[in-house]
Amino acid sequence: MFDAQREACEAAAQAGGKVLLSYFRKLDPATIEEKTKNDVVSEADRASEAAIRAELGFRFPQYGFLGEEGGGSGNEEIRWIVDPLDGTLNFVQGFPHWCVSVALWDAEGAVVGCVLDPLREDCFTAVRGGGATWNGRPMRVSQQAGLDGAFLATGFAYQLGDRWPRFNAALNRVFPRAKGIRRAGSAALDLAHVACGIYDGYFELGLKPWDLAAGVLLVREAGGALTDWEGGQGWFDSGNLAVGPRGVQSELVAELVK
Repeated sequence: MFDAQREACEAAAQAGGKVLLSYFRKLDPATIEEKTKNDVVSEADRASEAAIRAELGFRFPQYGFLGEEGGGSGNEEIRWIVDPLDGTLNFVQGFPHWCVSVALWDAEGAVVGCVLDPLREDCFTAVRGGGATWNGRPMRVSQQAGLDGAFLATGFAYQLGDRWPRFNAALNRVFPRAKGIRRAGSAALDLAHVACGIYDGYFELGLKPWDLAAGVLLVREAGGALTDWEGGQGWFDSGNLAVGPRGVQSELVAELVK
């Protein structure tokens, strides 16, 4: 089920990834713009999104599209949600940690999703009700039982603004219990790394739909749990997300909600 959509999702991510590889560490600084303070976009983002959109439009012209750079168009009931370059600041600085995220959503949520790390040739894919794979092999979240000793990922950006005190307070509660916390700068890739068991959990505030659209499906289909910071299901609208194996995730939320 959804085989054609999964194939389109993967093909589009690969098309975007190919474009990005051609730009990495070769960007003309004149083509880098600041959308808002410390939030940048480059010609690589736009070229990747154009390649992804062309691939998806050819295969499924009846579906809508929402991209980070170009916005939304077409059918809003079933549409692709795309981040053509998640980790743009990393990319423009030459830091080798970024990815492409492509997902299809309908009224029930995510249908298929793909997070592609072109530099490492890691392709993470999931289908609703069909499981999740890492380079074609089934993947599962880690077996970590709880928050104590967990290896976690998080994220925070300049745009966190007045939410910083809340994040900082939560970090102060989580930090003493974790084995390690990493902030690598790509939410979609962090979610993929939770889904395959590299990380034991992940938490962040203020994510956008394109940041999480594919990753949340990866986590769910890999056996993980996800809620907002209050333990509810308002994470898509708020962008406040806490994920991980069930034991880790529940104890993580207990710390975040205080």
